[in-house]
Amino acid sequence: MDILNNGLATPMLATLLLTMLVWIYLFIQRIGYAKANNIDIEDFKTPGDTAALIPGPNSSASNNFQNLLEMPLVFYTICFYLTIFGGVDDLHVACAWVFVIFRVLHSFIHCTFNRVLLRFIAYLVSSVAVWVMVVRAILSAL
Repeated sequence: MDILNNGLATPMLATLLLTMLVWIYLFIQRIGYAKANNIDIEDFKTPGDTAALIPGPNSSASNNFQNLLEMPLVFYTICFYLTIFGGVDDLHVACAWVFVIFRVLHSFIHCTFNRVLLRFIAYLVSSVAVWVMVVRAILSAL
């Protein structure tokens, strides 16, 4: 199978695109909040300062961006592993797309109405999809 066309490249790029879009939204949200509340940009020196200055729902994009640097790391790692060492099959590709779809849902929920139970379900489904990929890779390597 061609390394660029093994079925995992597009879900990986979709996850990177999601991360970029949340990052852009994060800065739009922060700048808008700072302007609306007359906060000097110099007051955002540390993550702690930022958390104190931008409370509650106004920090959802920041929290979501942090989430996109956690579990997706496992996703990228297993995708690279499967691409380099082989073993990509239809189930891995399906799991990759389940991960992407539910991460998009998770981000949408987190950055908008932020219902914790719905967000958790989206997180759980996306995480299970990745762990299925990991366990299958481990079992095939034994």
